Amino acid sequence: MAPTLVFLLLLGLCWNTVSEGPPSSTRGSDVPEFELPTMNYDTKDSYKPGSIGVLFQIVHTFLHVVQPNAFPEDILRKIIQKKFDLSTDYEKPENVVLTLKIIHYEIGIIICAVLGLLFVILMPLVGFCFGLCRCCNKCGGEMHQRQKKNGTFLRKCFAVSLLVICIFISIGIICGFVANHHLRTQVEKTRTLADSNFRDLRTLLNETPSQISYVLDQYTLIKEKAFSDLDNIKSLLGGGIHEQLRPKVIPVLVDIKTMAEAIKETKEALLNVNNTLEELKKSTAQLNSSLSDIKTNLEQSLNDPQCSVPSMTATCNDIRKTLDHLDDNTSVDQLPSLHMQLDNVNDVLRTDLSSLVQKGNKSFNDIPEMVQNQTTDMVSDIKSTLNSIGSDIKNINEQISIQDNLSIFMDPINSVETYIHQKLPTLEEYDSYRWLASLVVCCLLSLIVIFYYLGLLCGVFGYDRHATPTRRGCVSNTGGIFLMAGVGVSFLFCWILMTIVVLTFVVGGNVEKLVCEPYQNKKLFQILDTPYLLNENWKYYLSGMVFNKPDINLTFEQVYSDCKENKGIYATLKLENHYNFSEHLNILEHTGNINSSFENMNVRIDNIVLLDAAGRKNLLDFSSSGVDQIDYEAYLAEIAKPPTKVNLLSFADELERKASQLPPGSLKQSLTSNAQTIRTLYHDQVMPLRQLMGSLYRRIQSLQHKSTGLGEKVANIITSLDSAQDFITNRISSVIVQESKKYGNMILGYFERYLQWVKISITEQIAACKPVATALDSAVDVFLCSYIIEPMNLFWFGIGKATIFLLPAIIFAVKLAKYYRRMDSEDVYDDVETVPMKNMQKGHIGFHRHQTTQAL
Repeated sequence: MAPTLVFLLLLGLCWNTVSEGPPSSTRGSDVPEFELPTMNYDTKDSYKPGSIGVLFQIVHTFLHVVQPNAFPEDILRKIIQKKFDLSTDYEKPENVVLTLKIIHYEIGIIICAVLGLLFVILMPLVGFCFGLCRCCNKCGGEMHQRQKKNGTFLRKCFAVSLLVICIFISIGIICGFVANHHLRTQVEKTRTLADSNFRDLRTLLNETPSQISYVLDQYTLIKEKAFSDLDNIKSLLGGGIHEQLRPKVIPVLVDIKTMAEAIKETKEALLNVNNTLEELKKSTAQLNSSLSDIKTNLEQSLNDPQCSVPSMTATCNDIRKTLDHLDDNTSVDQLPSLHMQLDNVNDVLRTDLSSLVQKGNKSFNDIPEMVQNQTTDMVSDIKSTLNSIGSDIKNINEQISIQDNLSIFMDPINSVETYIHQKLPTLEEYDSYRWLASLVVCCLLSLIVIFYYLGLLCGVFGYDRHATPTRRGCVSNTGGIFLMAGVGVSFLFCWILMTIVVLTFVVGGNVEKLVCEPYQNKKLFQILDTPYLLNENWKYYLSGMVFNKPDINLTFEQVYSDCKENKGIYATLKLENHYNFSEHLNILEHTGNINSSFENMNVRIDNIVLLDAAGRKNLLDFSSSGVDQIDYEAYLAEIAKPPTKVNLLSFADELERKASQLPPGSLKQSLTSNAQTIRTLYHDQVMPLRQLMGSLYRRIQSLQHKSTGLGEKVANIITSLDSAQDFITNRISSVIVQESKKYGNMILGYFERYLQWVKISITEQIAACKPVATALDSAVDVFLCSYIIEPMNLFWFGIGKATIFLLPAIIFAVKLAKYYRRMDSEDVYDDVETVPMKNMQKGHIGFHRHQTTQAL
């Protein structure tokens, strides 16, 4: 009852909670993550009865068999609407019809109750008549046992039947003991259950304001993150614009810088080639001079008179023929000089192209700084807007006075808790009386069944089949007495037991079918949600009570289900119909102003020149310097030739060989000396000349490689430069707009993310009303149904079953007692007359020795 009252009181929270924010559209990078502190509740979500639940389920099945009719929703609606009142006019047709419907619904319970009442009324009468009858030696009261041929079979059948019935009675008694103990145990847990629910409700009331304050305080993190990004606009916005332009600008600047380096390298290469060429020309001229001298010396030597001698004439003529080979093989002196190209490149280098590239690169890299300088006022305005939002958020908690409004519910909760704590001792005291009475009931039944068990035990083990009915043993006779004692106690108390069973059955069965089951399947809530039921002027009673707007579709079932799912009270009670948090905060208006500031942001970047006119002229002059027009093939072809027409070493060896064929003399000595001179000339001049020609060949190849396609390269650079410059001049505004929108969305994304989190927190987490549903479940489902009704139903089920089985037990016990008790007389049979004769002498039986048969 107390949790129910608290549930109704907590509905007032609707007047002091916050509304949901707008949905999130974008999310900025590096958005802070929020997590609402969770509330920890003590009360468990569900109740599990444990192993005794199997017995409860058996009772539920029995009740379903007895009462299979569907929940009488129409009947209850009419009763609640007071359309059924027998005190005014019970003969009204609608009252008669409704009465018949009630009887039809309760027919199973009514029949069982009537049968129980008949049992209560008839059992004492039957017992009284049975006692009188036996006192008159009727109804088995005569201490004489008729002898039957199937007596042994009947005795065993009666014993087994009574044993089975006693087992059933014992099961019922055990159920009674278990139910009695379980009910007492659960009542003892009531205080703990109530305290747990009240703690949870206080936690809900106390923590809700702190949760709301926490949500509002998280705006500080958002503002700090936004301030950080605004202060870092140089790298975020300016850097974004810079990064968008990089693919267009940087490759061009790199190409120009590379070309500037190529100009310097070309100048060095030209200089090296030209110097090497001049040196080569000098070396070639010197070689020609030396070869001429050697050729002159050889001609003078061949004019020696010895060459006139016939034997040496042929040798001299052979030598004279080879003198034409002593000559230069190249025309290096005819190769043109590279002074003109070198002068043109030097003229190009008078303009420092690298510094011009650095200047253009610097102006490009200054874009972030330019953006920061031009957005100072805008950043200041946005910060002011954010500060004003912060001020509104700081004031909102004071405006709605959450703590003050929630504190009014603490007194009712404390009052209800005090009331419950005052009544719990009384409940526990009454429960102790109930427990004692139930224990007495169970003990009475136990006493009866113990009598039966003892009777069976003594009767079975003390029975002697050879003993006559009048001579049965003491143990057997005691068994029969125990059985009759059980019968007597049964007649004395069974009607009292059945009275208790009927009363608890009617109460427990109806509460189970009319309260517990419809509460679990929510049909009770559906009845309460019937339009115009609780108030004929309100379609929806709950919305009329909470908002005074009965047309809002707010139902008890929906509220209970949402609370069961631990949803926030704001969404559960549809509080947007009463209090809208966004209207007080106006955060959408502020974010709209921020968005407008970004959209109207005016950033101009129109003074970036990647390469000025001097730089362009420098590139064009280099392309027309003539470096790429040099006839490199002619140079390479000429330089690739050997320096002399003949291999001087081979020539010297041949000259020396031929000289060796001459007789000693001045001619031979002169030729040998010239051969040695030729060898020296080869080592001193030809070999260095060859190395110089190889070096020049490689340098010309390198120069050729550098100058190949020079005009095309420069033209491509100029084209790329014009394209990049045109992009910066004409299309940078679109890049600025794009990056500004992206930057603005990032800033606004923080607030939209915050609002999304606020929405989720308000609707799903803040003031999550699960303790209210748990309190209601604790009051109805746990305390009333699980703690009280289910064990009470199990009690009447077990005791009722045991009491019902007392009836056949009485019959079988009376029948069986005849076979165990010692009789006053017995039957004897005469074989001639075959007529039983009764010896009425007490304690003595006469026999016809040869004609008497004793039946077992």
